[in-house]
Amino acid sequence: MYPFENVFLYLYQNISAVEKKCLDCGAILHGRIDKKFCSDQCRNNYNNKLNRDSNNFIRNIHGLLRKNRRILADLHEEGKIRVHKDALFALGYNFNFFTHIIETSQGNIFHYCFEYGFRETDDDFLELRQNSQYLEYQ
Repeated sequence: MYPFENVFLYLYQNISAVEKKCLDCGAILHGRIDKKFCSDQCRNNYNNKLNRDSNNFIRNIHGLLRKNRRILADLHEEGKIRVHKDALFALGYNFNFFTHIIETSQGNIFHYCFEYGFRETDDDFLELRQNSQYLEYQ
């Protein structure tokens, strides 16, 4: 009897020692040795569970940014150039979420939410502006 025959006999009798199981449902895997999932459904389910928290966080942030943009766009389309800060707050604008900041050569700082932005003036009013350069980058 060859020495490796004992290993094969042991593995044959204790096949569960080498059986791999699906990471999602725990089913026994057949086929390739590096297989991790028994089906595409299990693979998708596993990865969706893994990324659920980060996806929800990003979805919530994106929702806030879209709401801010919609508020600024509606005001801009109405022809508003100056709006009181409280009016923007009353419409549901969240001042903590914006996409970028641009400082002009005159030193004015504009907070943008995509292509619509504003700068604060001394009297608690906001000067609204649309940045057409943002659209050219698309």
